[in-house]
Amino acid sequence: MKVPPDFGVDDAALVSITLPNDLRSVKGPEAHIMTQLRHCGYRRDTVFAIKLAFEEAVTNAVKHGNRNDRSKHVYLRYYVDPQRFVLMVRDEGNGFVPDKVPDPTTDENLERPCGRGIMLMSAYMTKLRFSEDGNEIWMLKENPAREP
Repeated sequence: MKVPPDFGVDDAALVSITLPNDLRSVKGPEAHIMTQLRHCGYRRDTVFAIKLAFEEAVTNAVKHGNRNDRSKHVYLRYYVDPQRFVLMVRDEGNGFVPDKVPDPTTDENLERPCGRGIMLMSAYMTKLRFSEDGNEIWMLKENPAREP
């Protein structure tokens, strides 16, 4: 899947990274992206929100998508400029149907650990898009206000 057209970024502008299916392998790229965000003038609270959404998407890819299988990979594509941050996270799993994920705010699901990550990403990012097979997520965060 290419960058969703309403994200305002050309597909060729994205940086692509292939990582082993291990949460430790993501720490370097994550730190680099957070540094880029700060250099582009994103406020601390916005960087924190992006970091949470990033970590949730990658954790879901490693644990749920790839089922901790070390022979699989996690694929990242991202773009940062002073106006927007775009991130794609894809795993090699079978995917899922986002509309079938239980609502974590209903009484019967309050103590179940499913759906909270999607809810968190939706709350912190400007837009989310899932691929048809459900093993790829695209996130957009528009920079609400640059720090002076």
